[in-house]
Amino acid sequence: MFKQYCNEIEKLSGFTKEDILNKKFELYSDNHMKIYYAPHNEIVNEKAKIFIVGITPGWTQTSIAYKTAQDGLVQKMETEEIKKECKRNSRFAGSMRKNLIEMLDELNLHDKLQIGSCSELFASKDNLLHTTSMIPYPVFIQNKNYTGFSPKILEHEVLKSYLEKYFYEEIKKLPNAFIIPLGKAVEEVLEYMISQNGIRREQCLLGFPHPSGANGHRKIQFQENKVELREIINDFFV
Repeated sequence: MFKQYCNEIEKLSGFTKEDILNKKFELYSDNHMKIYYAPHNEIVNEKAKIFIVGITPGWTQTSIAYKTAQDGLVQKMETEEIKKECKRNSRFAGSMRKNLIEMLDELNLHDKLQIGSCSELFASKDNLLHTTSMIPYPVFIQNKNYTGFSPKILEHEVLKSYLEKYFYEEIKKLPNAFIIPLGKAVEEVLEYMISQNGIRREQCLLGFPHPSGANGHRKIQFQENKVELREIINDFFV
């Protein structure tokens, strides 16, 4: 949908919630939920070995993606390169990315990929990485970031339609990638897909904590699951 929205993005004079979370970029709305366009989940790295999956882009990712897109449009960059830059700059931006890298390094994933640190996945070795969200566009419930619950994706007609239209198609393009789910809501969907033979259990790092700083149980959960998580990684990369 980038071409549909690029003119409005280029005309933006600011990147506040008022500038972006409005009717111009609204994809869906009801009494509780709103879904908006964002330009950073429209490409798939089909050569990726690592596939990290969130639930939906949060506001921080969304604002970075819009600013990156406008910069690219002003500079007359090619559309596909703008989309790549949007993804590079916005994916799990901020403390979430830092926490994610630290946990993956502690699990020795970088050794399996023969790189110095998983930080390289977000820099010089991003050819090994694909990132996305199960719902590729930002979802807000009562003006707050959607967390994957109330409602659950599989129990909501509109959310499930986005899941099937976008995420299921990405999975088909990366059938052998190692999937790292961020949070229980993502895990629930992966468990459902495993039960439907859409993916294999051994390719999923189930039990991996959500890296958000707001997840107060992150460190405890990681320490409790660390041995099992390492075993999953070791078995997959044999």
